[in-house]
Amino acid sequence: QVQLQESGPGLVKPSQTLSLTCTVSGGSITTNYYFWSWIRQPPGKGLEWMGVIAYDGRTYYSPSLKSRTSISRDTSKNHFSLQLSSVTPEDMAVYYCAARGLLRDYWGQGTQVTVSS
Repeated sequence: QVQLQESGPGLVKPSQTLSLTCTVSGGSITTNYYFWSWIRQPPGKGLEWMGVIAYDGRTYYSPSLKSRTSISRDTSKNHFSLQLSSVTPEDMAVYYCAARGLLRDYWGQGTQVTVSS
């Protein structure tokens, strides 16, 4: 059973870069045809897909966030990371990492990120 756990600072100042890591257990991030995403949910709003890193390292980003988003991975640590630059209060949200496997999806529990000086 794949399990995902988000980690990172819960408070980021405006204009700084938000950095989160998703640690994966119960499976490898290089497993064929698995896709590893970052998704967020601002307060009172729906889920927003931010981007994905594929099993082979390819990345795809939401067009609306592409200029500020970077997703990377460390296969030796079996984790993948999100960096979102130049944050504003509008980036305040619960951030989730998730995996799409061959048969089902897996989600982390989410981590709250507040943007405030």
